Amino acid sequence: MTEDLEEGNLIFKTEAFLSYVVLSSWRDSTIVLKSCEKLSPWAENLQIVRRCSESIAWKACANPKGIRWNYTGRPAKGSSPKWNDLNDSSPSRAVHVPPDWWFEDVSILRIDHFVRVITAIKVKGMRFELIGASIMQYASKWIPGIVKDGGGESTLDELTSSGGGVGSWKGGLHMVVSRNKEDSGIVKAKDQRMIIESLISIIPPQKDSVSCSFLLRLLRMANKLKVSPALVTELEKRVGMQFEQATLSDLLIPSYNKGETMYDVDLVQRLLEHFLVQEQTECASSPSRQYTDKNMYEESQKAGVSNAKVRVAKLVDSYLTEIARDRNLSLTKFQVLAEALPESARTCDDGLYRAIDSYLKAHPALSEHERKRLCRVMDCQKLSIDACMHAAQNERLPLRVVVQVLFSEQVKISNAIANNSLKDGAGDAQFQPMVSTRKTLLEETPQSFQEGWETAKKDINTLKFELETVKTKYVELQNEMESLQKQFDKMVVKPKLHSYSSSAWTSGWKKLSRLAKMSHMDTHYDVSDQPVAEQTRKTPRRWRNSIS
Repeated sequence: MTEDLEEGNLIFKTEAFLSYVVLSSWRDSTIVLKSCEKLSPWAENLQIVRRCSESIAWKACANPKGIRWNYTGRPAKGSSPKWNDLNDSSPSRAVHVPPDWWFEDVSILRIDHFVRVITAIKVKGMRFELIGASIMQYASKWIPGIVKDGGGESTLDELTSSGGGVGSWKGGLHMVVSRNKEDSGIVKAKDQRMIIESLISIIPPQKDSVSCSFLLRLLRMANKLKVSPALVTELEKRVGMQFEQATLSDLLIPSYNKGETMYDVDLVQRLLEHFLVQEQTECASSPSRQYTDKNMYEESQKAGVSNAKVRVAKLVDSYLTEIARDRNLSLTKFQVLAEALPESARTCDDGLYRAIDSYLKAHPALSEHERKRLCRVMDCQKLSIDACMHAAQNERLPLRVVVQVLFSEQVKISNAIANNSLKDGAGDAQFQPMVSTRKTLLEETPQSFQEGWETAKKDINTLKFELETVKTKYVELQNEMESLQKQFDKMVVKPKLHSYSSSAWTSGWKKLSRLAKMSHMDTHYDVSDQPVAEQTRKTPRRWRNSIS
């Protein structure tokens, strides 16, 4: 068959046919590459797979202008683009070619050949968005259940089982070569595992090459089919890069381990950790030289990071509310996931309060200590007025938390009243000449700094008012205390004086009565016993003594 025997022998003719006929046609290149699946060792040795893959990659990356397109990816047309017909440029044949025209035709290939084509397309410089979209198209065709709502997508088995004859094909090269139906369920599971592992390895490294929803559904299938742990970890990191784009339905991934929670909470915890690491890396690596003012750079970085973190915080709160109904969910897992985000990520804790209330409903046997531990993850000062009113009447919350909620509600009401009073007193005529200057200063000041300064002024005014009130109350209490002390002293001194005077007069009268009795007894004795002459003699003497 070589040229040694005769010129123009079979090998030469085959090579010429392959180069000038097969590789110059989109349809023929794809059919030949599909046919090589049954001749894998020979086709690889003869470089047919490599040459067909490069031909398909070159045609997919070519500029569609000036080429008359009649491709296979759309029905009611022919079967292939005519790559060798570049001269026919009539206006009637000018058709707008979408950038995804080659997705359908490439998606019929076996996974190893598809990887070869995508690798060659990457080398040619195809945009990563298109490469990611082609990977999503391939996954939706070969992995059942990877698409959320079967909106027009179907597997290859469904396509081939709809009709076996050529007359039932509605266009599209994916109908030319059908897949064998002799595969069993076990083989299909192995094929799906191999497809998922291959797709994970060829996803472009750029952030938005594929959607976060597709990555999470791919991660769900990877956990279900027991894909290699290294590839699963790589896929989790990819999800963490764009975790703020996820939805609650995508995060509700079942736990395939028996005896554990209904949903895979540990997986979401790892995704959240990858997201936080990615955020820290981006903040550290972003250049700050383009900002003349350092404060402006810090404010812009804080605003950019907080937007993503706020979205993730809302997503995590919704996820916690959903998984809180699971009776097998431990308090530690709930608390760790709720505290994984920094405090600045949540501007309002209403979602977190809703999750805590759902957990308390589903776990009524919690002790008082566990309830207090659960409520520590919530900041009562970040609750809205409606949430505070609900929490104040919630019997499932500990008493200490209810008191904190009532206190924070009172502080918010007082702040609102203080704000209204400040607004009412801000329109004095003496400040009118400074309005324009103040407006100019506020326009040049960052918004976040303005809000912080306004909050600080409100706090200062509130503290001044409270301090004056406390001083007034202190003076009033001091005066009342002095008056009470004087009254007490008067009440204590008067009884002492009265008792002293009464006791003195009583003792005096007693002594006088004793003396009178004694003198009366002496007089009676003297008169009865002594003679009359002596009595007459002594009488003047006694009179003199009494006079003295």
